[in-house]
Amino acid sequence: MNNIDNDKRIILTLDAGGTNFVFSAIQGNEEIVNSIRRPSNAHNLGKCIDTIIEGFDYVNNKLLNKACAISFAFPGPADYNKGVIGDLPNFKAFNGNVPLGPILEEKFNCPVFINNDGNLFAYGEALSGYLPELNNKIINAGGIKQFSNLIGITLGTGFGCGVVLNNILLKGDNSCDTGIHNTLNKYNLNWNAEESVSTRALQRVYAEESGLAFTQNLMPKDIYYIAKGLRDGNQKAAIESFNQFGEALGSSLANILTLIDGIVVIGGGITSAWDIFSPAMFNELNRSYENFEAVKSHRLSVKVYNLEDKTCFNEFALGSVKNLSVSGSKRIVSYDEIPRIGIGISDLGASKAIALGAYTYALQQLDRV
Repeated sequence: MNNIDNDKRIILTLDAGGTNFVFSAIQGNEEIVNSIRRPSNAHNLGKCIDTIIEGFDYVNNKLLNKACAISFAFPGPADYNKGVIGDLPNFKAFNGNVPLGPILEEKFNCPVFINNDGNLFAYGEALSGYLPELNNKIINAGGIKQFSNLIGITLGTGFGCGVVLNNILLKGDNSCDTGIHNTLNKYNLNWNAEESVSTRALQRVYAEESGLAFTQNLMPKDIYYIAKGLRDGNQKAAIESFNQFGEALGSSLANILTLIDGIVVIGGGITSAWDIFSPAMFNELNRSYENFEAVKSHRLSVKVYNLEDKTCFNEFALGSVKNLSVSGSKRIVSYDEIPRIGIGISDLGASKAIALGAYTYALQQLDRV
């Protein structure tokens, strides 16, 4: 693909939330119009589709040149290649398989590309965000190691994940993301991981530890303020809710890092509580396993660094480089002997990273035609 920063093609994008839709247009990896927000009308299929059409129409009419395609993230299950959306728990309007992509193609007479938000978040961070910025920082610090793979994690109402391997988005044969939300929950084997890594998980644990009835009125930000002593409430319960959240997140990350060797970047509103949940997450990632003879080994084959901790960045960037002589020649091989990965927070933010991922994905698909 050519340098996307200089690409003149315009792509219409949509950030599809359960409450609001945000429409925009991107050219050369930059937003070129002021985004607009519309209520999603997620309870009514006709109103929801009308809102999507009206939003794209509005943005399209603001452009000096015609958009080449529409590209956006939408919840699954879905057959994204065909643009067919399945039964969605958070979008009750989409019940019974809706050909959303073809509907929009007929209306706007242009290609429409739909994908999972976890996938597009990871794609945006891998090509235009966290990964290239991190590799540049390593070089600037004097390091020789460069990373090619990225795992993108989204934290919020749900628990999402996408994987990019050497600039190629990993797409499942069934249009799924990695399905990290369905990894094992270490607190309850009858639950999936999302029951302990989500907004409702924080609400549930806070209620249980406080002896209160479960409520959705307290949001993660509220529980965070209670944990920090900035709001009245059960501080001990609030801290415990983030501890359990972090430990469960670390367990799922350890599972995916066992299979995918790469940098992890995390986005979503709950990352604002990084200072409280990340210690438990890193403790889980770096803990030991034992075999039947009680012999201990590291859970992961790589050392995991907190990339938000600036005091250890030079250690991460420089590693431990050895210059090895090749016998029988004058050749020297530089070798970094510390296998490692890092975990950090998105600088772009989930919404922008998803939009950039949608933009790049659309250009890639157009180039294949």
